[in-house]
Amino acid sequence: MWIKPLHTCCHYRQTVKNTDFSSGAPRTMNNPPIFRFAPSPNGRLHPGHAYSALVNWHMARQTGGRFLLRIEDVDGGRARDEYIEQIFEDLAWLGLEWEKPVLKQSEHMHHYATALARLDKMGLLYPCFATRREILEHPRTRSMPENPDGVPIYPGLYRDVPEAKTRPRIEAGEPHTLRLDMQKALAIAGQKVGEISFRERRRDGSCRIVKASPACWGDVVLARKDMPTSYSLAVVVDDARQGITHVVRGEDLRDATSLHRLLQILLDLPEPLYFHHPLVVDRTGRKLSKSDRDISLAALRANGITPQQLIEQLPPLYVQEHLAPGSRCKTQPLTGKKHE
Repeated sequence: MWIKPLHTCCHYRQTVKNTDFSSGAPRTMNNPPIFRFAPSPNGRLHPGHAYSALVNWHMARQTGGRFLLRIEDVDGGRARDEYIEQIFEDLAWLGLEWEKPVLKQSEHMHHYATALARLDKMGLLYPCFATRREILEHPRTRSMPENPDGVPIYPGLYRDVPEAKTRPRIEAGEPHTLRLDMQKALAIAGQKVGEISFRERRRDGSCRIVKASPACWGDVVLARKDMPTSYSLAVVVDDARQGITHVVRGEDLRDATSLHRLLQILLDLPEPLYFHHPLVVDRTGRKLSKSDRDISLAALRANGITPQQLIEQLPPLYVQEHLAPGSRCKTQPLTGKKHE
């Protein structure tokens, strides 16, 4: 297994400001830092998930904070109850403990609907009736830059269509998505806070202020017929509801942080401190993935691997300054077969 930090595509202007890891978030005996691990139950957890959970749990213990588990199952087409039980088993096998009850996003859709309604009242949402294929094949899409996921930015096909034309289609039950008008959103956020930025803890323990670039996502989808909220909207709503003070997740989500910070500003939600840890990758440098059916924690357990043996193959839980972006640590491969 190869372990190294990976980079993402948006470029940030960074102003470094030295501070403690807990700075920027209230911390008292009655209000400790709050961390969370939030997997989606659409597949089995792999060593990359284990590392993210362990980093959050370790940092919570290090700072005298709380560790929460959240199940992000808003995608009803892919989420499975059996994977939720597997998540509990995997984390318990790692020796982790979390507060109960566990928040399941599918049980709180009304909170996301409330957030959507607020954005709509601000004039920031509009319906789009084009399918993904129609968008990709549209001539205007060919000249659009790619977003951080490598997909051409939506060219605004329905952005300026008047409500008098879209309302009858919605009332008729025609499938559509709700998109965020990025330029309007940026204008309102700019009026509220000026330059949009987020606070990021670095691996040497210092903190920097990072200029956010939400525009690189374009007019993102915030809801669709089969999924009445998006990952990004649900995440910022739940982080605020649960009082999350420290969002600790993989480097592959750094670009998403710009969009999340924009939504926090628009919805007047508190700003957490972010830390993006290195990713666990295979020998070729590819990030481990559920969709690629990489070795699962259940398969490792079935093959006799112990939690300690797994942890020894992961990046250090105390992330040191010398583990700079672009570096890699070579480790010995774990024994186990790819699960089917």
